[in-house]
Amino acid sequence: MDRLPIDDALPDLTRALRTHGRAVLQAPPGAGKTTRVPLAMLDAGLTRQKIVMLEPRRLAARAAAARMAETLGESPGETVGYRIRGEAKSGKATRIEVVTEGILTRMIQSDPELSDIGAVIFDEFHERSLNADLGLALCLEIAGALREDLQLVAMSATLDGGPVAELMQAPMVTSEGRAFPVEPRWLDAPRPKRQRFEEGMADLIVRAAAETEGGILAFLPGEGEIRRTEALLKSRLPADCRIRPLFGAMDFAAQRAAIRPETEGRKVVLATAIAETSLTIEDIRVVVDGGRARRARFDPGSGMSRLVTERVTRAEATQRAGRAGRVAPGTAWKLWTSGEDGALAAYPPPEIEVADLAGLALELALWGAQAADMPFLTPPNPGALAEANALLRMLGALDAEDRITTHGRALSRLPLHPRLAHMLRHAGPDAAPLAALLSDRDPLTGAPCDLALRLEALADPRRFAETRPHGINRGALERIRAETRRLSRQAGPAPDEPLSPAAMAALAYPDRVGLRRKGEAPRFVLSGGKGAIMDQADPLAGSRLIVVTDTDGNPREARIRQAAPISESELRTLFSDQIAWHDVCEWSRRERRVVARQQERFGALVLDDRIWKDVPDAQVARAMLGGVRELGLALPAPARRFCARVALARNDGLDLPDMSEAALMETLDDWLLPFLDGVRSAGDWKGFDPLPALRARLDWGQMQALDAAVPGKFTTPLGREIPIDYSGEHPEISLRLQEMFGQRTHPTVGGTPVRVTLLSPAQRPVQTTMDLPGFWDGSYADVRKDMKAQYPKHPWPEDPREADPTLRARPRRK
Repeated sequence: MDRLPIDDALPDLTRALRTHGRAVLQAPPGAGKTTRVPLAMLDAGLTRQKIVMLEPRRLAARAAAARMAETLGESPGETVGYRIRGEAKSGKATRIEVVTEGILTRMIQSDPELSDIGAVIFDEFHERSLNADLGLALCLEIAGALREDLQLVAMSATLDGGPVAELMQAPMVTSEGRAFPVEPRWLDAPRPKRQRFEEGMADLIVRAAAETEGGILAFLPGEGEIRRTEALLKSRLPADCRIRPLFGAMDFAAQRAAIRPETEGRKVVLATAIAETSLTIEDIRVVVDGGRARRARFDPGSGMSRLVTERVTRAEATQRAGRAGRVAPGTAWKLWTSGEDGALAAYPPPEIEVADLAGLALELALWGAQAADMPFLTPPNPGALAEANALLRMLGALDAEDRITTHGRALSRLPLHPRLAHMLRHAGPDAAPLAALLSDRDPLTGAPCDLALRLEALADPRRFAETRPHGINRGALERIRAETRRLSRQAGPAPDEPLSPAAMAALAYPDRVGLRRKGEAPRFVLSGGKGAIMDQADPLAGSRLIVVTDTDGNPREARIRQAAPISESELRTLFSDQIAWHDVCEWSRRERRVVARQQERFGALVLDDRIWKDVPDAQVARAMLGGVRELGLALPAPARRFCARVALARNDGLDLPDMSEAALMETLDDWLLPFLDGVRSAGDWKGFDPLPALRARLDWGQMQALDAAVPGKFTTPLGREIPIDYSGEHPEISLRLQEMFGQRTHPTVGGTPVRVTLLSPAQRPVQTTMDLPGFWDGSYADVRKDMKAQYPKHPWPEDPREADPTLRARPRRK
């Protein structure tokens, strides 16, 4: 057996496991950790039970098991076996089992003690998949509470192992590895914007093949790009070059052909990120990196996680380049410039931060734990987790207290998103094609929204191609057909009455039932409260009710990409327990008045709408508060003066409520609501007098204290009461000059002089004074002369202190 770089670190690893039962192993790609570590643990006799190793991809799981079995001179299924979705090769004698990450979660949920497992190895933990994070958290829980003897190993190629070691409370073992130098080759100039990605990759691969020797490994984001690049290369590469595609959905024999060395000629492997870390591909001397990666992201358009294409990070680019230096010095060609290299992000984000959390929330509920109590390396976002729980409650997987239901337990056993698992349980085997279709990418290009077209292509691809003008992605269609067969075997029993595809889709998307808004444009309001729009020319644009299964994800108004028309009778049959009448009394911004309706609703959809004739006055008043909040207080002068008096008294130490505008708006329910009888429109509010409501906030004692400290009125020498305005810097009154005849002292409030504005008989200001006796003695004589000339019929005595106050003119002489 050839010696590998990891062999030097194996003694330290086994010692750490004997001493601590846990370890974090850091080793670069190609060091041999995937195939050497499980065998070393088996040889060291660390456990008599089974060793389980997690791999992020099915191809890597099968390849790792095959390589370890080959090392032992056996076939997979004997000492070393594997278990992946839809396939297993293991037996009673199996001591090492390689599984994909979701398989471990099922093993734990069905046997929380992992009674026949002695060790769990998390390979490629640096990829930080959601299932790996969950699996490690569950295993740490088990080891801490149920199985102290359970051994745990986290293996990583690029991850900073410190935080993982701290979380696991485990020692860290490092293998330096062995690699030859790799020369980077960047583009001289940015790639032309009009050039397709596949054309750029084909050009770069042809150039690399002409200038180098040895096998070539080219990284592309997915199967579609691989097939298109392969087609462009077939006539451009030398005759001795063999093109080998490599992606997860391929036949295993074809995958093995890409991994094995060529017996003659030169190999050109066109691979997805599957070849980045988990696999060792022989005789590679050249890497061509397209700089793109496909990752799971929560897609608001589909309501589930989707694979999206993004730029690689520096860590990923470094790992890819390292594949060229395994057996000899190599070169790494990059489809970007050295200037663009500095703009790459350092690491990809953990999937738990960006993916849909519905599956995680369901697993946590099944485990009976809160996310905050679990040992996650990166805790899930509380808001995203709350949304996931809300969806699960809508599907009936969780109860009102977020505890798992019997239905939720059934959903957790299906290898599907909870939406589609719910549909499959209720609709039976007939829903398998739709579940498979919605789990994958759209197999049609240039087709209208209707889901029926996709199901038609799935049922008879040949006839569809002959009768329909739309393009078909054959690879996607074959995957969907294979998944349909698998899901058919796991579906629930068929319902008594078969469901239409639209009804099935509504079971998966109860929050995506759309009702067409009134108007020409095909805009829909969705039952979950969001809006969506459809292309005007789409055949479904005139439908009243639809179920939306895919959009472009626009948060304001999403454009519909896939949908199915549904009848109201189907909707009522499916969701009879969720359709109910609601009394709605609310302020209408558009109508600027309180509107009262009785509406039959399904979520945010109004299926029937009627006028509510006998709405209680109390509900109208409460709805009117919404109008007040929109329209504002706009207090009339008497109310403003009262609030100013209260503010002044509060400043002087009186215990009175805050009547500033901000405080009044915050406490509308307390002081205004009881006085709003009969007020239900903007016009009513404009004529409303709020002063009684404001005065009612003070009890009798508070009113007495307010009147004594800050009186509201001044009594003139004529005996007339006029309001005092406290809104300015000084208390202020305005009155006719002649009404102050006989007043010998200046008016004051609490020892503070009142600002007095004296008016002419025509109510125009004549003088403003803070010293009335000084005015009588001073400038009154000049004012008297002017006023006497303008208003000769009015009395203007020489000594105003001795004159009688009046508002009348002198009587006409006979």
